[in-house]
Amino acid sequence: METIKVNLGQRSYPVYIGEDLARVGKVATDFHLGKKVLLVSDDQVDELYGEKVRASLQEAGFCVSLAKVPPGEIHKSLSQTIKLYESCVESKLDRDSTIIGLGGGVIGDLAGFVASTYLRGVDFVLLPTTLLAQVDSSVGGKVGVDLPQGKNLVGSFYQPRFVYADLTVLKTLNWQQVKEGLAEVVKYGMIKDAEFFGWVEKNLERIKALDLEAIDFAVRRSVEIKAKVVEADERELKGKRQILNFGHTIGHAVEASSGYRSYTHGEAVALGMIGAAIIAERMGYFPSPMVERLKGLLEAIGLPTCIEGVDEEKIREALQLDKKVRKDRLHFVLPRKIGEVFLTAEVSPDLIKKTLQDLTK
Repeated sequence: METIKVNLGQRSYPVYIGEDLARVGKVATDFHLGKKVLLVSDDQVDELYGEKVRASLQEAGFCVSLAKVPPGEIHKSLSQTIKLYESCVESKLDRDSTIIGLGGGVIGDLAGFVASTYLRGVDFVLLPTTLLAQVDSSVGGKVGVDLPQGKNLVGSFYQPRFVYADLTVLKTLNWQQVKEGLAEVVKYGMIKDAEFFGWVEKNLERIKALDLEAIDFAVRRSVEIKAKVVEADERELKGKRQILNFGHTIGHAVEASSGYRSYTHGEAVALGMIGAAIIAERMGYFPSPMVERLKGLLEAIGLPTCIEGVDEEKIREALQLDKKVRKDRLHFVLPRKIGEVFLTAEVSPDLIKKTLQDLTK
């Protein structure tokens, strides 16, 4: 089992990358977690792994209750949050209890947000079961829910006690779910590590085959990159953490404007990265061959590079609710080269409109 530590002073925690969810009970015991646990999952994930996790925790002496959430981004909502609060009450959770999220990004965000607010904060643990969650949403402490008007508009920063990523669970994913996570893997190469970007290009067939060694490196390197960025700017107060939003500005707007039905999160991030690359190219920052290289990798993965079925005007309306709007100006993360990005508020509304029109052709 490999360990990557996210160093945040008293809020530091380890990300374990291993191959056996049955170890969770022992790890939880080592962390002296309270004996009452609420396990949050969905039907599909619970059917695959819930019994193993519950058995591990129960054998270690924990009293485990289960709360199920319907799958899908549409259920990352305030109404679902209230249902989870009610589950906390029914399970008689107290300040020493723990909420464990077993599933993908939606489950992790919901479980973490409930943990951050119930009784003004209880411990929580993440057991991510998708590539997307393992490389991205389980690390960094961003938790929250969506509103009908936009994604992640209600939330907080709240770090888990630990994260346990079991790589073997990825074998149960279909290629669509793997693609989701690869969008974020590509993002890490774009923002911080050109060599890693090249490694993904060269090893894509191994990744497609879910070769454990290749997947292990992809997850480990992604977590290492994100951990370093989070350590430098945990709460996005210094502008350093915002580079993690590369591709998410347009991406979140595409998701919200389509009611979270037309594109998955990974697909939307891919579209957002292409949009940001085109904007950077037109502003003279990012060479055309690099745009084509990024586009080529995303297409080789099977991710979209043009927007279909979503109205361009609705996307622009959704952009105005982006969390990176400051003083009525939208901040974009743009690439200078593969492996380096920067934050700017100098993207004109006309350029945004033109880029979206071109993307939606």
